[in-house]
Amino acid sequence: MKIVIVTGASSGIGMEFVRQLDEEFSRMDEIWMVARRKSKMEEVAKTLKTSARIFPLDLLQEEDRSLFGKVLSVEKPTVCMLVNCAGFGLIGPFSELPLQEQMNMVELNCKALTSMTYMTIPHMPRNGRILQLASSAAFVPQMNFAVYAATKSYVLSFSRALQEELRSREIVVTAVCPGPVETAFFEKAETYGDTLKLKEHFSVTPQSVVKDALNASKRRKTVAVCGIPMKAFRGITKLLPHDMMLDLVQHMQK
Repeated sequence: MKIVIVTGASSGIGMEFVRQLDEEFSRMDEIWMVARRKSKMEEVAKTLKTSARIFPLDLLQEEDRSLFGKVLSVEKPTVCMLVNCAGFGLIGPFSELPLQEQMNMVELNCKALTSMTYMTIPHMPRNGRILQLASSAAFVPQMNFAVYAATKSYVLSFSRALQEELRSREIVVTAVCPGPVETAFFEKAETYGDTLKLKEHFSVTPQSVVKDALNASKRRKTVAVCGIPMKAFRGITKLLPHDMMLDLVQHMQK
């Protein structure tokens, strides 16, 4: 059985991946949707042409990740694509945000993504594809977004290294690095602090992010950056020292 796995599938970018893959990706028999909110996934599954299998799991929990790994080991599906979208961010000074919530960020954004990738790779054929949701925040350290940006830097670095390791198997690994996206992300992120109002001018839709990411993966690109402003931002971060970028961001926040 050929499958696609999407984590964070109950909302936002993960849900949009499910919808676009259902329309455009013909190499699968089932979409395996992984997220905490079962009812949300059931709603989406009813709208799909492709059969969907729902896994109401909390990837923050190692036991839930292990349970998913056991399903893979027993059923031995062919995983044509893995899309790791589960994650969250929090805005605010590191020393003022709750420690446990910041540790949860590391657990979900880094450890869960790594675990899901590790469990899935043995089941992937040649020309399999892995898409890891990073962020434009991965390009440079971000004050008042310190842990989130660091976790996404991990995702970007991990993905690029993994691409080289899997090159001989012709598996493509793409780090997806959007800027602000019109999802519920900021409802959680702004629990303790406000983000730059500039996001209102640079926000893109989840539809455009997913379309760009799938096209980049199809073209075997290692990094997908959606939109001209974020492409320009990435270029600037390559040219300017990080100290200068941090001063610039601090000035913009004031």
